[in-house]
Amino acid sequence: MKPQDITEKTSLWIFGYGSLVWKPDFEYKRSEVGFIQGYKRRFWHGDNFHRGNDKMPGRVVTLIEKDDEATWGVAFEVSGSQVEKSLSYLKEREMERGGYITREVTFFPRDPTQEPVQALVYIATRDNPLYLGPASAVEIAAQIIVCKGNTGHNIEYLLRLADFMRKSCPNVEDQHLFEIEAYIKLFRKILAFVQ
Repeated sequence: MKPQDITEKTSLWIFGYGSLVWKPDFEYKRSEVGFIQGYKRRFWHGDNFHRGNDKMPGRVVTLIEKDDEATWGVAFEVSGSQVEKSLSYLKEREMERGGYITREVTFFPRDPTQEPVQALVYIATRDNPLYLGPASAVEIAAQIIVCKGNTGHNIEYLLRLADFMRKSCPNVEDQHLFEIEAYIKLFRKILAFVQ
């Protein structure tokens, strides 16, 4: 989707699958829980502003193309003046600070009586200098537990995302997310025991 195509819209859906699910920080008309197909969520992107710094980048999620996968999150409908304001805000938050690009995807609301809609999504690609790539769940958890940025601790990011999935998508198993969360909880118990 080209930038001029986006700004000319009077209504737009924006799909969030990371911190946007609990902290969109822009005005919107309505929101819907649902999913997109053909992508899997992975903690493979570095963050040197919100959840880490240049020396110790935090780990945040991006989407990796995978035909037989689906990623659950929240789509926000913005309309009128909200379109330009939300895109301006997300340009700074996701593109300038995070290095994400935009793609257009089909969003399927959780409510099967609602029609799918086209939505804008922000994705960090392998070409991004902050892209960290694959690592084991234990390695990702070890990095997350020690990182902190301007918005807060990296642990908060992971735990809020896991909490969203349990509350809003209780029948969806996000193995990658929950495995990292289990290691974080284990590390916290060990740290509490040795202190």
